[in-house]
Amino acid sequence: MNAQDQHPQPAPDHLWDTVDALWTWLDENQTHGGREGLLLRVLKLSEEVGEVAQAVIGATGQNPRKGASHTWDDVQAELCDVVITALVALRTLSPDAQAVFAGHLARVAERSLGPGGAARAV
Repeated sequence: MNAQDQHPQPAPDHLWDTVDALWTWLDENQTHGGREGLLLRVLKLSEEVGEVAQAVIGATGQNPRKGASHTWDDVQAELCDVVITALVALRTLSPDAQAVFAGHLARVAERSLGPGGAARAV
């Protein structure tokens, strides 16, 4: 059983509803608001990326003092945390985060996969 099987998964259609719910919860429980809160929310991404690096080092046993302290399932979970944190940060910057993300994804797909690339990727 991998880490994703241990938790119920929201349907893809509910991704942005979940992002909005997390954003609301964080806003209602934040210690710092305004520009400082925004900056701290974006900086949270650095923390999460560091946890991915720590998990990769642990999964490969790269630190001889700690040995194999993580699994590749841990790496997957940490990558998911990065994605969630990024989506919530995007939602913090824009109430229309879903459209902002969709537009950017389409541009990246077209640039990387060519015209109509996003449609071919589905």
